[in-house]
Amino acid sequence: MHDANVNRAAQSFAPLTASAVLVNPVGLHARPSVKLTQLAKGFTAKIEIALAPEGPWTDAKSPVKVMRVKAPQGATLHFRVNGPDGEAALAAMLALVHDGFGEA
Repeated sequence: MHDANVNRAAQSFAPLTASAVLVNPVGLHARPSVKLTQLAKGFTAKIEIALAPEGPWTDAKSPVKVMRVKAPQGATLHFRVNGPDGEAALAAMLALVHDGFGEA
């Protein structure tokens, strides 16, 4: 049993955080929310978003939850990522926001 706990601990990752300003005209509404969740689902890492560095945090893989965030243009979107592909996931999320979700 102890060996299983050691393996589990070795597989844990430190959470990564970053933020980006929403530049697209509609902010984080329906279309951008779907793009964000589709991208997030391509990673095994846990990906969360928030409008403030302290949260509340929202599961970025849930379209309904992400749409409830309703962040306007100019808002800062904070990301918290944890998992084996966390660095790639965070880079992809930031690139999507910086690109204006393809709408800017």
